[in-house]
Amino acid sequence: MNKIFYALLIFCGTNLVYPQKMLPERPNIILIMTDDQGWFDAGFNGNSILQTPHLDALASKGIIFDRFYSASAVCSPTRASVVTGRNPYRMEIPGANTGHLKTQEITIAELLKKEGYATGHFGKWHLGIHTKKEPDANRGGREKHFKHYSIPSMHGYDEYFCTESKVPTYDPMAYPEEFKNGESKRYGWSAIKKGEKAKDFNTAYWVGDEQKAEGELSGDDTKLIMDRVVSFIERSLSQGEPFFATVWTHSPHLPVVTSDYYKSKYPDLSNKEQLYYGCITALDDQIGRLWKELERNGTSENTMIWFCSDNGPENETPGSAGHLKGRKRSLYEGGLRTPAFVVWERELKGKKRLDVPAFTSDYLPTLLSVLNIDYPDDRPIDGINLMPFIKKTKKERNKPMGFRLKNQISWVNHRYKLITKDNGNNYELYDIIADEGEEKNIAAFNSKRVEEMKSELNTWLSSVENSSKERDY
Repeated sequence: MNKIFYALLIFCGTNLVYPQKMLPERPNIILIMTDDQGWFDAGFNGNSILQTPHLDALASKGIIFDRFYSASAVCSPTRASVVTGRNPYRMEIPGANTGHLKTQEITIAELLKKEGYATGHFGKWHLGIHTKKEPDANRGGREKHFKHYSIPSMHGYDEYFCTESKVPTYDPMAYPEEFKNGESKRYGWSAIKKGEKAKDFNTAYWVGDEQKAEGELSGDDTKLIMDRVVSFIERSLSQGEPFFATVWTHSPHLPVVTSDYYKSKYPDLSNKEQLYYGCITALDDQIGRLWKELERNGTSENTMIWFCSDNGPENETPGSAGHLKGRKRSLYEGGLRTPAFVVWERELKGKKRLDVPAFTSDYLPTLLSVLNIDYPDDRPIDGINLMPFIKKTKKERNKPMGFRLKNQISWVNHRYKLITKDNGNNYELYDIIADEGEEKNIAAFNSKRVEEMKSELNTWLSSVENSSKERDY
């Protein structure tokens, strides 16, 4: 009898401890990051041509960041910052298709997995190769890149469905044998129709160590990604586990490929614009689908969703940074500032905008603070906890943000931006609050401020250099 009693007690205790509805203090967490989406490529930032109704509705439920930055103006470095809270140069990931995420780094997924979270990564990876056995994407299967073998399961993810780098945003494994209407393999094309000949795009979705995804991989790429996200969420809930997911879409990175359905939403625009805008609207529909799924299973209120892009818009696209200067690969505002918001209905009141500067390195320290998790060692973290700003208990960012890309270096505090394009031989200074478009270089009239910020920047650069050379872990 006692054995039966204790068995029932354990069973009931387990059900009291783990199911989501009984753990309101442990939110589910989804980090969504799009690819090359400019700051103005969203309705919630004022674009009246681009149709993003689901993103706009979701953003209105939370806090929109007016000054949210990617940690770099290109892909891979920003992604490294998202999962570690550290500047990519500390990890020897200075640019796209360079370096890899090392196992010595501490990731959000690893820390949350230890706390009982189910962890999944979906979409683009771009932090290492997935295979040594066959040619794949930009670096996979080539012996000189074998040292960069680094897959999500090596960094705390229970499951994943991802590619090494870019793929077409529709029918991700294929491209047409012939191009029409000025379309191209680099920029994009109208979705391949039945009967049209196609070629292999030479990439794959991977789900395990040297293991490719099986089954049908045609149609809208973001839908393929979201299919796996929804299944992951359902499995997590069935097992009574909170979930953490990084969802990194390929859209709207080139090549932008769009079905006639989404092109038809922009009948008055050029074919090039239809491909780009249609691609984003297709993505938007899948964000709406995700939210409906969360509402359906009763987890929307206690799911924290963060949304941003990995950098500014690509040069060849109609993508826009609005009034901001620069685009992808530039450390001016347009290359770094992205559309961004956070939603967490249980804790955060919606319909607000925040003008405090924030960036992708802030994700890790913010989430650790929310979950009351201590960072396990004293290696340098470049991000800060954003919750005091989100909850309006703090108004000014005290820790500046450092950026570096090739010869460009920038140091941004709450108000001012110091930037050089020639490794420090010449500096420009901008008052970002008064001059968001960076039209007036005020360095000549603020020599003292320039020198103070240069000193701070050089101290930070030394720290970054020491991390890279001496390994601060």
